[in-house]
Amino acid sequence: MLICILTGFSSGLPLYLLLNLVPAWLKTEGLNLKVIGAFALIQFPYTWKFLWSPLLDRYALPLMGRRRGWMLLTQLLLLAAIATLGQVSPTSQVGLVLILTALIAFLSATQDIVLDAFRRELLPEIELGLGNAIHVNAYKIAGLVPGSISLILADHLPWGSVFLVTALFMLPGVAMSLLAGEPRAAAARPRTLREAVLEPFHEFFSRHGLRSALLVLLFILLYKLGDSLCTALATPFYLDMGFTKTQIGLVAKNAGLWPSVIGGLLGGLWMVKLGINRALWVFGFLQWLAIVGFAWLAWLGPAEADAARLAVLAIVIGVEAAGVGLGTTAFVAWMARTTHPAYTATQLALFTSLMAVPRTFINASAGWLVEGLGWFNFFALCFVLAIPGMLLLLKVAPWTSQDNQ
Repeated sequence: MLICILTGFSSGLPLYLLLNLVPAWLKTEGLNLKVIGAFALIQFPYTWKFLWSPLLDRYALPLMGRRRGWMLLTQLLLLAAIATLGQVSPTSQVGLVLILTALIAFLSATQDIVLDAFRRELLPEIELGLGNAIHVNAYKIAGLVPGSISLILADHLPWGSVFLVTALFMLPGVAMSLLAGEPRAAAARPRTLREAVLEPFHEFFSRHGLRSALLVLLFILLYKLGDSLCTALATPFYLDMGFTKTQIGLVAKNAGLWPSVIGGLLGGLWMVKLGINRALWVFGFLQWLAIVGFAWLAWLGPAEADAARLAVLAIVIGVEAAGVGLGTTAFVAWMARTTHPAYTATQLALFTSLMAVPRTFINASAGWLVEGLGWFNFFALCFVLAIPGMLLLLKVAPWTSQDNQ
C-alpha cells in the first residue's frame, strides 16, 4: 500500500502540472483562454500510449528489471524537463514551451504505462480495489503540489524557481523505483515484439466478443467525459471568479486535501463491501454532483472574495476532490480487473488511453466553449455530457451482476 501511495504521487504530479500550473502560468503571462485551452492538445501522448506500450512489455533496460528500470528513467527525465520548462518565456518562446510541455506529457504517459503494469502485477486480486483507491488518492494529492503549493509560491518567487521546486517533488518516486522490489510476474515477458503487439488485443476481443468489447471501450471513453471537461479550465475559472492565486492555493490545500484523502480511503474500504460494479454507480453519481458545484459558483458570478465566497469555493473544491476522486478510484480498479495478467501493460495502456481522450482532445475546445457559452452554460453542457457514460453502466457493470468483486 505504501508503494501504491508513491506510484500515485509520481503519476499525478506531471499531469496536474499540465492541467493546473501551466494554465495559471500562461494566463498570468498574458495568453488568452483560447490559446490556453488549445494547450490541452499537447497531452496527446496520454491517448496514444498504447502504441508504444508493447515496447515496455517486450524490452527491459539493462539494470533494475523490466518495470523498475523504465520507471526510474522516466522519472529522472521528468524531473529535468519540468525544471527546464520554468526557464522559458511563454510570450517570446511559445514554440519551445509547446515542445517542453509535449515532452513532459510523453514522459508522463510512458511512466504511467509502466506504473500501471507494476501496480497490477504487485497487487493480488483481493487488494485491487483498496490498492487502486490508495493510488488514485495519492494521484489526487499530488495535484496539490502544482495546484496549491506552486501557486502560492508563484506569488512570491519567479516562475523558474516555482518550476524547479515542483520538479523536485519527483524525488519520492525516484526513491521508490530504487528501493521497491520487482514483481515476480514482471519476469514473464513476451518472447517476440509481434506477440507483445498483437496478443493483448486478440485476447481482449476473444474474451469479450466483438460487441461486448466495443461497449467496454465506449464506456471507458465516456465515463469521465463530463467531469474531465468540467475541470479542464478550473484554475482560470477560479481566477475569473475573483480569487487570487494564493486564495486558490490555500483553499485547494485545505478543502481539497481532506475530502480527497478521507473520502478516498473510506471509498476504497467501501468498495471492498460494495464491489467494483456498484462502486462505479455510487461514485459516478458523486462525481456528477461536482459539476453542479462548478455551475453554482458560475451562477453566483465574479465578486470580491470575502469569507462567504471563499466558503463557496471550498465547497466546490471539496466536492470535486471527493466526488471525482471516488469515481476515478472505482474506474481504475474496474479497468485493472478487466485486464489479463499476461498482457498488463498494453491492455491497461489501451484502457487509460481511451480514458484520456476527453481530457486531451475534447478539453482543447474548452476555451472556445467558455467564450461562446459563458461559464454557467459550459458547466450545464458538462452535466449533460456525463449522462451517456452513466447509462452504459447498465451494460458493462450492472448493479445486480454477480461479478461485483
